[in-house]
Amino acid sequence: MDTLYVGIDVSKDRLDVHVHPDGEVFVCARNADGLDDLITRLKSLDLAIVAIEATGGYETVAAAALGAAGLPVVVVNPAQVRAFARALGARAKTDPIDAGVIARFAEAIKPKLRTLPDAQSQLLAGFVARRRQIIQMMTAEKQRLQRVTVSRLKRSLTRLIKALEKELAIVDQDIDDAVRSSPVWREREDLLKSVPGVGDVTARTIIAELPEIGRLNRREIASLAGLAPYTQQSGKWRGKSFIGGGRSSVRACLFMAAMVACRHNPVLRLIYQRMTAEGKPKKVAIIAVARKLLVILNSIIRTKTPWKIA
Repeated sequence: MDTLYVGIDVSKDRLDVHVHPDGEVFVCARNADGLDDLITRLKSLDLAIVAIEATGGYETVAAAALGAAGLPVVVVNPAQVRAFARALGARAKTDPIDAGVIARFAEAIKPKLRTLPDAQSQLLAGFVARRRQIIQMMTAEKQRLQRVTVSRLKRSLTRLIKALEKELAIVDQDIDDAVRSSPVWREREDLLKSVPGVGDVTARTIIAELPEIGRLNRREIASLAGLAPYTQQSGKWRGKSFIGGGRSSVRACLFMAAMVACRHNPVLRLIYQRMTAEGKPKKVAIIAVARKLLVILNSIIRTKTPWKIA
């Protein structure tokens, strides 16, 4: 019997499933009964990978249920799947076709299986995501306040901003309580914050949204955060290098931390100064610093050794 690869395309109410290379296709409801039926059907198969495309959070419950059942589940990057589909010439956009492409992507790429975060880690990740959403709402309301001239509208915006500030304080306290309740997280936070340029927000975002840190090599961790450069190239022609993909929230947080580190971290400041002196654009230099910062943090967590200048 051939080893099978399963692709699952997740939508709000259903799971479209494709078993490759058998070609079996079926649909399950995205609820408790549907997941139970899916697990029963998949457990009877000789599976290598069950790949689920990340779909705005709809995939979380399905991935957790399959992982808890002991199935080899992995959540795949939708941008990579779309690029793979274009390479195959699959241009149609229907759920069954997507599920098939996901299964073929899993067979071709064989993405590494990663341990799913436990309930406590998911809770912290939820708090961190909520904090980011509140800040985005506050920024939008403050921008509106600058443009509004009508007094009643100004008062409305001001009330909402104050309410969001109170909610932000509550979420910050929830995050603080969650981190302090876990000895492992407290240790990780202390290790991460030993690096000049890394504060509470950066440390807690990494703990919540990059749980693989310390278990991967430098290239893998940079790729996971979307900080690994890739270059457009064809024959002898070589274009510019870009970054992208990965976990955008982690990448954005590290970018901000890198801006601070360029001023206050003696090692990373030298890297930034050297690159800008060579004529590199400032943004390129900051991205390079962010990538180096992540590599340092990865090493610190792996060795459980606080930051020190060699």
